[in-house]
Amino acid sequence: MISAKQDARPATGRVQAPDPAQYRPGRTITEWTPQDPSFWQTTGKKVATRNLWIAVPALLVAFVVWQVWSITATNLKDVGFGFSQSQLFWLTAVPGITGGTARILYTFIGPMIGQRRFTALSTVVLIVPLLWLGFAVQNPDTPYSTLVAIAALCGIGGANFSSSLANIGFFYPKQEKGNATGINGGLGNLGVSVVQLLTPILITASVLAIGSGQKKADGSEIYLQNAAFVWVPVLIVLAVIAWFGQNDLKVASTPFSQQKIIFKRKHNWLMTWLYVGTFGSFIGFAAALPLLIKTTFPAYSVATYAWMGPALGALARWGGGWIADKFGGARVTILSFVGMGASIIGVITFLPAGSDTGSFYGFFLCFLSAFFFSGVGNGSTFRQIPVIFRGQHLAGLTEGTPQYAKALKQAEIESGAVTGFTAAIAAYGFFFIPAMFANFAVTSAMWGFVGFYASCVVVAWWFYARKGAEAPS
Repeated sequence: MISAKQDARPATGRVQAPDPAQYRPGRTITEWTPQDPSFWQTTGKKVATRNLWIAVPALLVAFVVWQVWSITATNLKDVGFGFSQSQLFWLTAVPGITGGTARILYTFIGPMIGQRRFTALSTVVLIVPLLWLGFAVQNPDTPYSTLVAIAALCGIGGANFSSSLANIGFFYPKQEKGNATGINGGLGNLGVSVVQLLTPILITASVLAIGSGQKKADGSEIYLQNAAFVWVPVLIVLAVIAWFGQNDLKVASTPFSQQKIIFKRKHNWLMTWLYVGTFGSFIGFAAALPLLIKTTFPAYSVATYAWMGPALGALARWGGGWIADKFGGARVTILSFVGMGASIIGVITFLPAGSDTGSFYGFFLCFLSAFFFSGVGNGSTFRQIPVIFRGQHLAGLTEGTPQYAKALKQAEIESGAVTGFTAAIAAYGFFFIPAMFANFAVTSAMWGFVGFYASCVVVAWWFYARKGAEAPS
């Protein structure tokens, strides 16, 4: 006879259900099956939603840190820093180099460490460059090299995007990935608008100042350090919330040896090309627009207008992911590039040329249109990635078989890694677009963008949208 102690299975013969305690905040989850409708409705959706809405504000403030120089640089000459216009454009560009490079590292480390731990740690380290920035801008004798170093460290804030998007994707079933990453990326991208909208207000608030103010030529006083110091307590709170409120997914914990296969995948490089066109444009235009307005149309207020484009693009990203879930990512991606190309041609049309003073409102409305279409494309390209890799790995396999389960897991691993890697390379748009404006005529740079968008339309149509395409998505 077999004793009850020997046979621990339930009398029904069913497999014992996972321990529900693992789904509580702050725990590591070992059993995660979002494709199972029963699990998703009873447990998965609630847990995924909690993790998503903790990730969003952490990512938003990380973008604030990444973009803080886009506004800070516009005020440096006004308070006695003797830098050239080219040097100021370079200060806005430098965070793009470090942000893009760190994103490559974060892409692979994030899933290895886990959503909860990595969100908390990557958030709290951003306090360092903000503190340094806050003290440095109070002294106009601060060397340019020091400000470049601070800008480089602020760029690390942009790296959080890759780890956040890669991790959040694991929490959601296929049919909701586009919407989830659209919310996370889109609302996270709003950090660009937040810093451009709030910084002009914060730097005039003496009540928030720690340290001395800086005198402008007209005798008024501003407090540039507020642009940095005010976010320090916010970062501390968000890091604590992430540590105690999110979860680590064991299923998402992946060694680099399993992720590096993406470098042999053709569609990793093709989707990187497309995402450089969408997000690279979004983040590069966001970094450059404040100085572009100040130098091209100096009669118009940077504080009034600069934040609007990034805000529209960030919100459009959310919509782009949702629309792509409904109508297909490749079609929406092509639409976004056509729209971006037409918008930039409009920008060129309204730029000053010779004795023609141009039209600020025509210029600005066309830039708003470019931001909108870049946001739509950001959402649609990220929806394409999991669809492409599922299609590649699951072709010819039968659902429910061990081979299918193994292929599905590998598809998820590669999708997450490709999501992070494409975001890393696209982040260099933050550097290259301001750098192009610093070294080339604005009109020449703009025509270069139009030509690049045309190449993106061809890639998206040939590989993903046409009848008989290699990887319909």
